[in-house]
Amino acid sequence: MIVKPRIRGFICTTAHPAGCARNVQKQIEFVQAQPEVEGPKNVLVLGASGGYGLASRICAGFGGGAATLGVSFEKAPTETKTATAGWYNNIAFEEAAKTQGLFAKTLDGDAFSDEMKARVVEVIRTEMGGSIDMLVYSLASPVRVHPRTGEMHRSAIKPLGEALQIKTLNVDKGLVHEIDLEPATAEETAGTVTVMGGEDWEFWISALQQAGVLSEHFRTVAFTYIGSELTWPIYWHGTLGKAKEDLDRAARAITADLQDLHGQAQVVSLKAIVSQASSAIPVVPLYASLLFRVMKNAGLHEEIIEHIYRLFATQLAAGASANLDEEGRIRMDDVELSEPIQGELKRLWPLVTTENLPEFGDLEGFRSDFLKIFGFGFDGVDYDAEQDPTLGRDVG
Repeated sequence: MIVKPRIRGFICTTAHPAGCARNVQKQIEFVQAQPEVEGPKNVLVLGASGGYGLASRICAGFGGGAATLGVSFEKAPTETKTATAGWYNNIAFEEAAKTQGLFAKTLDGDAFSDEMKARVVEVIRTEMGGSIDMLVYSLASPVRVHPRTGEMHRSAIKPLGEALQIKTLNVDKGLVHEIDLEPATAEETAGTVTVMGGEDWEFWISALQQAGVLSEHFRTVAFTYIGSELTWPIYWHGTLGKAKEDLDRAARAITADLQDLHGQAQVVSLKAIVSQASSAIPVVPLYASLLFRVMKNAGLHEEIIEHIYRLFATQLAAGASANLDEEGRIRMDDVELSEPIQGELKRLWPLVTTENLPEFGDLEGFRSDFLKIFGFGFDGVDYDAEQDPTLGRDVG
C-alpha cells in the first residue's frame, strides 16, 4: 500500500515504515558522529519507541555501547492498516543494533502492569547478565490501569482552582485564538497524579530491586517538563504540575530505598518538543512555535536527539558534574529558560496573532516535526512507493 499521513486532531492514524526507519537511522548517525559517552552498559528504557525515550535508547546503545531493553505499547499492523510509528521505530532500532553487535530487545505491552515487570525481570536475568545499571522512565500515557486495584485512571489537562482563559494555537488552521478551560475537579486532579505521577516509577524500582536485578550504584532518571511562566497556568500550576510534583516526591523515596546499592533516582527537566502528548496540551503548540523560532534565530535550537545526547554526555556520563536545581532535578531546560530566550518570548506572547504568526513563530517547523514523528517528511524516502505495513509481523 502507499502510505500517506491521515491526521485527526493531534493524532496521525498512519505511520510510514520506511520513513520511521529513516528517522531512527538519522538519529543513530548523529550519535555515531559524536564522541563516545562513557556511561551505563545495561539499560532499561520504559517508553522506548519514540521521542525522548527512543533518543535515550539510541544514545545509550550507539553512543555508549550499552545493551538495551525497551518497553513500549504499540498497535500492531494488519494487511490493510499500518502499525503505530513506535512499532516501526523499534524494528529499525533492533536491526541497526544487530549490525553493530549490540544487544537490543523490545517488549510490547502495558508497562503499568505487573506482568510486564515480570517479563522484564526474566529478560534481565536470562539475557542481560542478571542486572541493569540504569532505568530511563519516559512513559507517556493518558490512562493507567492500576496493577493493584484494576481500576482505570485517566489524566485531565486542566487548570486548578478557577476557570482559565488563555491564548493557544489551532495547528491545523494556523489560528491563534483564546480558549476557555474549566478547572479540574479533585477527582480529575487525583487521576492525573495516578497516571502521570511517580507511583509507577516506584513500583518498577521496587519490583526490580526485590528481584535482585539492580547493580551496585544503579541509577534511574525520569523525564519531566517544567516550562516557562507563559505555560504555567495550564502546566506547572495545573493538574500536570501536581503530577510532576509527585514525580519529585518519588525520586526522593526511590533514592532512599536504593541506599544499600548506593543508587540514585533523579528527575530530569527537558526542553519543549513536538510530540503527540505536547500537541494535545492547550497553549503548548503556540508556545513551542514561538520558542522554536526564537531559539533557531539565536542558533540554539536542539533536535530531540541532540538534546538527549547532551544529557548523556554532560550529565549522565561517568564522572559528570550534574546541573542540579534546589529540588535535586537535573536541569536540561537551561537554554530554553535562559533570560535572553524567555525575554524575547514574553515580548512576543501578547503581540502574536494569526496574521503575524508566520513572522513571529515557526508553525511550519512545528508541523514538520509532528509529521516526522510518524515517518513523514524525510529526505531520501520515496513516499509514492508501495510499503508493506505488516513489517515485523507474521501474518501468515
